[in-house]
Amino acid sequence: MAIALGPIAASHGYRLKAFDQIASTNAEAMAAAIAGERGPLWFVTTEQTAGRGRRGRAWVAPRGNLAASILELVDAPPAVAATLGFVAGLAIYAALRTVSAVAPEIPPPAFALKWPNDVLADGAKLSGILLEAETVGVGALAVVAGIGTNIVAAPDNTPYAATSLHALGVQTSAEALFAALSDGWVEYRGIWDNGRGFAEIRRLWLARAAGVGQPVSIKGGRAPVSGVFETIDSAGCMIVATADGRRVPVAAGEVFFGTAASAGTE
Repeated sequence: MAIALGPIAASHGYRLKAFDQIASTNAEAMAAAIAGERGPLWFVTTEQTAGRGRRGRAWVAPRGNLAASILELVDAPPAVAATLGFVAGLAIYAALRTVSAVAPEIPPPAFALKWPNDVLADGAKLSGILLEAETVGVGALAVVAGIGTNIVAAPDNTPYAATSLHALGVQTSAEALFAALSDGWVEYRGIWDNGRGFAEIRRLWLARAAGVGQPVSIKGGRAPVSGVFETIDSAGCMIVATADGRRVPVAAGEVFFGTAASAGTE
């Protein structure tokens, strides 16, 4: 089965560059943007050898996993464009639900969106998102949203437990997941509407989020923050209610929930 766009994505003018193997779909997409490509264009492979996750971590996709990056030209300032990460989360969440709906009597894994840019399945990391942007032309912003999903295998020695769809009993393919993902992106990108619809994206994201109302610790910023994950604000920051009554906005960091929260700040 060849990699192909979903019917909705194809009808909305999206294009596709598929690779048998590539170092990094994000790097390929950004190089194309710098060279003059304006998208919307997907860069997709089922074997990525030198991909990158957040904080410079490697994201290698062995053959059979999915690495997909969408290049879009965005009419929004960088701070607003950064909220496209939530669009990507909703799109891959919807795609995972689609390919996991095998039969009514077989419940799908419990998928959840983990702030700021992961998807969990039964509490383990299944998918990660990396957003990058570059100014091109006069005031135009090229944004690349990379989405990597473990289908046939998950990495070892990761900061959090990781899993794959096959390990969860979902016998799907990278090709099927990408078709659903490309269609899901059209839906949520349309709702987002260059940031004007982020309030609705925020509502939809929170309805699918992991850890809301639970103890949380975040490290990696200027100082560790611990408390209860209350919500995300209009800029996409996590709001943490601390024990001393503050509501602290967190823009980035490593997130630990529940019983792992106290360990996360060590």
